Amino acid sequence: MKIKGFIGKMINIPMNKRKIKYMVSNKRIKVQGPKIVVIGGGTGLSTMLRGLKVYTSNITAIVTVADDGGGSGELREELGILPPGDIRNCILALSDTEPIMEELLQYRFKDGKLKNQSFGNLFLAAMNGISDNFEEAIEKVSSVLAVTGRVLPVTLEDIVLKAELSNGTIAYGESNIPNVVIKNKSKIKKVSIEPKDAKPLKEAVDAILDADAIILGPGSLYTSIIPNLLVKDINKAISESESMKIYVSNIMTQKGETEDYSVYEHISAINSHCGDNFIDYAIVNIGDICEDLKNKYALENSKIVFNDQDKIKQIGIEIIKDNFIKVKNGYIRHDTDKLSKRIIETIMENKLIYDKEKIVEYYYLSEIIKNNKRNKV
Repeated sequence: MKIKGFIGKMINIPMNKRKIKYMVSNKRIKVQGPKIVVIGGGTGLSTMLRGLKVYTSNITAIVTVADDGGGSGELREELGILPPGDIRNCILALSDTEPIMEELLQYRFKDGKLKNQSFGNLFLAAMNGISDNFEEAIEKVSSVLAVTGRVLPVTLEDIVLKAELSNGTIAYGESNIPNVVIKNKSKIKKVSIEPKDAKPLKEAVDAILDADAIILGPGSLYTSIIPNLLVKDINKAISESESMKIYVSNIMTQKGETEDYSVYEHISAINSHCGDNFIDYAIVNIGDICEDLKNKYALENSKIVFNDQDKIKQIGIEIIKDNFIKVKNGYIRHDTDKLSKRIIETIMENKLIYDKEKIVEYYYLSEIIKNNKRNKV
């Protein structure tokens, strides 16, 4: 391809015309994509977001702020800010940055007073210092990193997570709850937040009411997903929204939180806290892992979440199943590409195609799926 430079000379620049055409058209299509709200926190949420941004620019991630452990907990205690860790991961998942920038923001200091602290957390903390509030800080960081969609804290209030165990023991603090569960050998009966009347971010409620699809999970059931639903008016907004409600089940059970839980028990825990069975679809894994991985996870009292689909169907939830397992650095994760594709296909087939105002989006998404098969860029 030849481009005439400002000095009047012709300079040759090697370019893949097909690739450029794909990138430009894909970006235009994504602007017309479905409005998706994802609710949760942790590694699972950010993994899913990386896949969803391929199909739509209209993503809102509503993230828990109950974390009080690790580097986030330290900054929360020392600076009085909301925990930045989960928010940082979601911002990076939705960002359009060079690999070196992502590596920098995920870098953890190895020595000194900053040992184990993430540079990305410090970046958010510094931005908070020159902003009116934490929401504005997130917006500024998102702008710098060219984020697709929005990342919102579920509330700007300093909330504390509390758990009541089956034996009556009360545990305080998101990072402490699993330890108390293990020590008491008693399961979680119920979780709550303090203050109980913590107000949600208005933008979070508006996004839920305006969504085509709301996705819960994947992520820690009692410490990442349910805490968001306990914030005032969030559960109400989900129930009132005309969107599809999708629950993405974890692949593995979690020590000190969901040991021996089936998919049905995960869903039942959500329903018991929210008082409303609003989930329409459950995305579940049916893949298996090798014996070595089973033995590795068994050391942490963790195993594949059992898919008791008959029970799930009895409460009116449709099941979307596949082998979603991907092993990365010896750890089991959701296959980002496969999970996001199945989510988008579910939205297309059960929401967009039946809505005259959304039919154009249906064909736009069909084009992206076709392009992704033809062009791996």
